[in-house]
Amino acid sequence: MSTSWIVIGVIVILVLFAIGAYNRLVALSQRVSQAFADIDVQLKQRHDLIPNLVETVKGYASHERGTLDDVIKARNSAMSAQGPAQIGAAENQLSGALGRLIALSEAYPDLKANTNFQQLAGELSDLENKIASSRRFFNNAVQEYNTGIQQLPAALFAGMFGFTKKEFFDLGASRTEVEVVPTVKF
Repeated sequence: MSTSWIVIGVIVILVLFAIGAYNRLVALSQRVSQAFADIDVQLKQRHDLIPNLVETVKGYASHERGTLDDVIKARNSAMSAQGPAQIGAAENQLSGALGRLIALSEAYPDLKANTNFQQLAGELSDLENKIASSRRFFNNAVQEYNTGIQQLPAALFAGMFGFTKKEFFDLGASRTEVEVVPTVKF
């Protein structure tokens, strides 16, 4: 009779541990989802700001149509991207196009002095800082989650519960594009 109590006790302990591991992994997964939602909100604000910025620049730099078209094309691509990897790549293309657009202001002193342009550029700069901060928070949440599902003993249960590795919000192959400083031609 005492061996059956020991077996029941071990089973109860294993079940309680599995429940605890599951709850911890659910909390980590929710944190990743919440962090990605924060990035998504800020990217939406960025996408909404871009048409206003482009329209302001159009009035001053009408012969820079290629740059303006690149920004709109990159924005549309970023808005239709799905998943952290695809969104990351599309947003990095958009960042490069926006960098070239902002660099245009150096070639047009009237544009650079325009209050509306200054306000929009300031808002864009603020959003870029918030997005960078949110990306760091998201990547930290992903790192904690991925570590959580790979560490023993939770790793024994993670696969059974359907927890899989998440992707980081990374610059990846487009890192060289983003790091290139835009050139300004007079």
